Amino acid sequence: MTQRGSLCIVGLGPGTSSLLTGQAQAALQGADVIIGYDGYFQWVADLVRHKECIALPLTQEVTRAQLAVERALAGQAVSVISSGDAGIYGMASLVLEVLERHQEHTLLPDVVVIPGVSAVNACAALLGAPIAHDFAVLSLSDLLTPWAVIEKRLAAAAEADFVMVLLNP
Repeated sequence: MTQRGSLCIVGLGPGTSSLLTGQAQAALQGADVIIGYDGYFQWVADLVRHKECIALPLTQEVTRAQLAVERALAGQAVSVISSGDAGIYGMASLVLEVLERHQEHTLLPDVVVIPGVSAVNACAALLGAPIAHDFAVLSLSDLLTPWAVIEKRLAAAAEADFVMVLLNP
């Protein structure tokens, strides 16, 4: 019988080890296998030195999510790494979506999303406190969202007089 696997979706923060949370460090240390974009491994090289690491290039997010779910369903402790916070433009929603397609399995892995410091928070701290009140975060990437929708959201946020954080310019 296969043991119950685990699936941690880990936010690594904005790229400096000083902003990597203790919870993220523990998830990486407890993993059998770590899956992520190849560029992220340089941030955590000292923590994953003796781990199986599977690095895939950008645009391979679906493949990373599928592989992570497959390995966790096979009983392994898997960590999927994402920059910033894994739930903000990161891998969390995609991995959970892929896992949802496997509900027929009787032994689903334990799943946890490990928060990370987002670029929004890290950059705001450098500037003082620009997002101390209501604000909007908008991605200008049209890879998953049509440009017409992005324009509509920008106009609505400007009309509402929010401080705006623009990602992926």
